[in-house]
Amino acid sequence: MIYLELFLSFLQIGAFSFGGGYAAMPLIQDQIVTKHGWLDMAEFTDLITISQMTPGPIAINSATFVGIKIAGVTGALVATIGSILPSCIIVTLLARLYLRYRNLELLQRVLTTLRPAVVAMIASAGISILITAFWGSDGIISLPDTDLIMVGIFIICFLLLRRTKLSPIAVMVLGGVLKLLSAMLFGVGQISI
Repeated sequence: MIYLELFLSFLQIGAFSFGGGYAAMPLIQDQIVTKHGWLDMAEFTDLITISQMTPGPIAINSATFVGIKIAGVTGALVATIGSILPSCIIVTLLARLYLRYRNLELLQRVLTTLRPAVVAMIASAGISILITAFWGSDGIISLPDTDLIMVGIFIICFLLLRRTKLSPIAVMVLGGVLKLLSAMLFGVGQISI
């Protein structure tokens, strides 16, 4: 039964994650945190972080991670297949249709209309992760409970990404180093190895 649940959950994610990985984050969150409770919000945030540090799309990395956590290697295979199957089918069909009708004005209008919805999905996922990073997994925003070190690291990383040509990988590593240093210097968010 768990294999079927994993397959169907990631099949839905794969089928409706238009706009790429970041747009898929609210769908992934809904399936694995809200509906099934396979991960809590803190684990989901860790999953997104791990997915960014490993090669491959977020949805596939998430499927593999959640599948292994819930049902071992077989669960990972089932969830991953569920995640990629819709894309394989949809891309094959759309490629044929697009090549045939790409100059059709109606198709161009539909694609243009979908862009704001995709941006909204990306923003929604980003805000959820930001809230978890600054205020914890309970999602309650309270000024006294704000993790100012995480806010500082966010601002530094954001500015580096927007104002320099520093690699996103280097910025992620720097963010990790800054968090580690803050834990060692201030004892905040102790990191145990």
